[in-house]
Amino acid sequence: MPIAFIQSQTTFSLQAIQQTIALTADGATIPFIARYRKDQVDGLDEVSIAQIIDLHKMWKQIEQRKEAILHSLQEQSITDKDLLEKIQKSQSLRELEDLYLPYKPKRKTRAMAAREKGLEPLAKMLMAQNSNEVTQMAHRFVKGEVTSPDEALQGARDIVAEWVQEHTYARNQLRNTFARQATIKSKRVKGKDEGENFAQYHDFEEPLKRCPSHRFLALMRGLQLGDLRVQIRIEDETALEILHRIFIKNNTEAAQEVLTAIKDAWKRLLLPALETEFKNEYKEKSDDKAIEIFVENLKQLLLAPPLGSKRILAIDPGYKSGCKCVCLNEQGELLHNENIYPFMGKDSAVQAAAKIRNMVEAYKIEAIAVGNGTAGRETADFIESVRFSRDVKAFMVNEDGASVYSASPVGRAEFPTYDITVRGAVSIGRRLMDPLSELVKIDPKSIGVGQYQHDVNPAKLKESLERTTEFCVNAVGVNLNTASVYLLTFVSGLGASLAKNIVEHRKQHGAFSSRKSLLDVKGLGQKAFEQSAGFLRIPDGDFPLDNSAVHPEHYPVVKKMAKSVGLTESALIGNSEAVAQIDYSAFETPEIGKLILQDIISELKRPGRDPRDKIKSVRFAHDIRSITDLKIGMRLPGIITNVTKFGAFVDIGIKENGLVHISQLADRFVSDPMEVVKLQQHVMVKVLEIDVDRKRIALSMKST
Repeated sequence: MPIAFIQSQTTFSLQAIQQTIALTADGATIPFIARYRKDQVDGLDEVSIAQIIDLHKMWKQIEQRKEAILHSLQEQSITDKDLLEKIQKSQSLRELEDLYLPYKPKRKTRAMAAREKGLEPLAKMLMAQNSNEVTQMAHRFVKGEVTSPDEALQGARDIVAEWVQEHTYARNQLRNTFARQATIKSKRVKGKDEGENFAQYHDFEEPLKRCPSHRFLALMRGLQLGDLRVQIRIEDETALEILHRIFIKNNTEAAQEVLTAIKDAWKRLLLPALETEFKNEYKEKSDDKAIEIFVENLKQLLLAPPLGSKRILAIDPGYKSGCKCVCLNEQGELLHNENIYPFMGKDSAVQAAAKIRNMVEAYKIEAIAVGNGTAGRETADFIESVRFSRDVKAFMVNEDGASVYSASPVGRAEFPTYDITVRGAVSIGRRLMDPLSELVKIDPKSIGVGQYQHDVNPAKLKESLERTTEFCVNAVGVNLNTASVYLLTFVSGLGASLAKNIVEHRKQHGAFSSRKSLLDVKGLGQKAFEQSAGFLRIPDGDFPLDNSAVHPEHYPVVKKMAKSVGLTESALIGNSEAVAQIDYSAFETPEIGKLILQDIISELKRPGRDPRDKIKSVRFAHDIRSITDLKIGMRLPGIITNVTKFGAFVDIGIKENGLVHISQLADRFVSDPMEVVKLQQHVMVKVLEIDVDRKRIALSMKST
């Protein structure tokens, strides 16, 4: 049963597992279960619920594989009760494959050819290891295609070698030894250029169990590109000693033939199979670790602090080509665009400053967003030098992925009559207003975070990133009347088709006045409404609760709460003192438990609260413009732009990001960089090393 399987892999309660499976089968999404069915699943978060769902999928895969194996055995008329019982009880794909290996249809092997020549009885005689006259024994099999005793013995040894390879206990003993003792080695492929990419791996060796995920993926990339030869090995003597203990009974001539077969089985069959198995296993583990890091970085990037609905002047910087400027209203709609050329001489800079002032005044600009790409630092300094009639704050914005958006079908669909420079600048401005709403339009692999994301399993990465985006979108909530199709797509229970229908309905009928009116959208039924409504917000709608995280199914209990303190629902919302007087336990029912009631109370105190932090701008050192301005020992302000397993990259206001190695992240030992740093974190760093030629900067966050 799946419940027992999931329990064996986790510490979750029986109720949580059963309810998660039941709710999922009924069409509930992970965000919906985590937010609005938390009492049923013992308060599990999205990650834990996803783990149960993934384990349930794994159980189904195991069961499907069992069925296929049993069907194959039935076709082969194999009725070994012990074998069939082991297969039925197995809860591991690896164990299933080991049990099936002797019966698995194969391409023609040396052992199969020997069997066809009638040599299996001779192989059994050798395995008995009783004879000291193997040549005479082999003479009996010299007939037909077998022309000599040596040929007969070679065929018998091929069969014995296959038996050794398929022996489950032997394979497991060797696996255990691999796990403890294997080393991973790499060498440069002869004839390849001695480039820098894999220079550290041209003659490399370390214990496999100590090889971190990022190094393993680098080795696999070198192998895939043909630059490296990579081997995973244990000592031959160690492997042969294990096999000797299992298979060799004495020192007869027959035993020596078996020993020869064992050596062949190890070199020709077992070693390549186990090496491939461990490469695949470590690749999968390394993929999972890389995806875990990417997912955490993406989550932090998507939940980066927003400036909010402000009128924005966004600038995509450039030198000779000029800076593309766009003016956006509070909803991110394009009002105006033009170019300025602040770096083409004094007169041009004066003219550019005048244009900036005119745009700020004409379009009532409240903030300026400057992309952090080429000429970004200089453009930010230029903006700082311009004097405005009121306070207009400037922000540096990470523009990774803006060019991808500008050339994408999404960008072209939004701005079909504008070129890519305008679209890129719009993306920069909107990213300042609300990073989440803008970043969902861009392939996560293009937004500059993560580690070896192009080397990992693409299907698993895609699923993880989409799931993370869904978690973030629903954690924040979405304005139903301003959200794009791309943002609505990630709302619980919607998807691309319903998201498109919602936007079309909005265009035809105007803004939604209530959550209930969602049911008027084409194709949006009760189930989709149940799953999505709590995550959609309607500011200034007919009913204040529609702008909160309180689900419509819980509106009646809010009405009862308001009545208990002598207020209307509208008067209760945001009234912390009145909310504090409510004894929420009095409203507990089998359908609405303690955890949900606590959420309702919290939401009534601060309805529609954005879980994201307040935005801050970073001020880089004024006298540092390029890598050549750096000096060892300098302390500089910076901002974390990427976190990997081996450290964190920091923007210090120049073209090149510096690396804080994991050993330099804190005064204490750090096993995981994410324990101490996160994306967009403002930090002070010390310059340790500068390599101008390779454009590499080593930094430290230690206090000394």
